[in-house]
Amino acid sequence: MSKFLRKPAISIAGGFLILVGTIMLVTPGPGLLVIAAGLGVLATEYAWAHRALEKVRDRIRRAERKIRRSKP
Repeated sequence: MSKFLRKPAISIAGGFLILVGTIMLVTPGPGLLVIAAGLGVLATEYAWAHRALEKVRDRIRRAERKIRRSKP
């Protein structure tokens, strides 16, 4: 892929994944995981996305610990 098309393609793909993940937060589906995937795509080009991805990863880890604690 040419350098000219790389950044717009990554922006569109990452933005789409974040949009779908956001919808999944209120509908059935793994919303946080899809948002993390979108941020992972965007983090290949944008530093702000890398920082946001770290925050989402932390939130996923906290949710995982909470789920593990609630199991009998």
